[in-house]
Amino acid sequence: MLQQAARIIREGGVVVYPTDSCYAFGWHSGDTQASEKVRRLRRTERDHDFTLVCRDLSEISAYARIDNWAYRMLRSLTPGPYTFILRATHEVPKRLQDPKRRSIGIRVPDHRIAQALLEELGEPLMSSTLLLPGESVPLSDPEEIAERVKGQVDVVLDGGACGVEPTSVIDLSHDDIRIIREGKGDVSAFRE
Repeated sequence: MLQQAARIIREGGVVVYPTDSCYAFGWHSGDTQASEKVRRLRRTERDHDFTLVCRDLSEISAYARIDNWAYRMLRSLTPGPYTFILRATHEVPKRLQDPKRRSIGIRVPDHRIAQALLEELGEPLMSSTLLLPGESVPLSDPEEIAERVKGQVDVVLDGGACGVEPTSVIDLSHDDIRIIREGKGDVSAFRE
């Protein structure tokens, strides 16, 4: 199933996969049609930022500039239920960056299926929490997900019941730490 999901992603499809926080949509980072499909599914605005999901910290350096202090933090918190906002490198296409801040959201999940999918794919993938319009929390049951997104995504990777709390989002694109969203990852150490 992972080989099939990786092939679907490479061919422009959208998959649903489990993470250590909740289920998410996943697609190829270079596929603008898949990005638009997820925007329509989630009914997000054009300026809604998606996350680049990586296997480990070694992949992140190609997409983000990381100061030593931020790297130490990432090393201590990854893999895990955190999304980090970092300054994008010049190699990152502008469509993947926040247009005003020239930043990118990056995540390294701690879930065996997410990691296996990334390994099979051999590259990072774009991702967005599986939060459908009108819902206050992400869907967590793979059978319900399959029913609700039937015909709109190409495959649902069943990882059993998953959480409903999205990642904590921490902005490290400045000289200080900013908590953007409190989620599953503990952020108490970052409060002043």
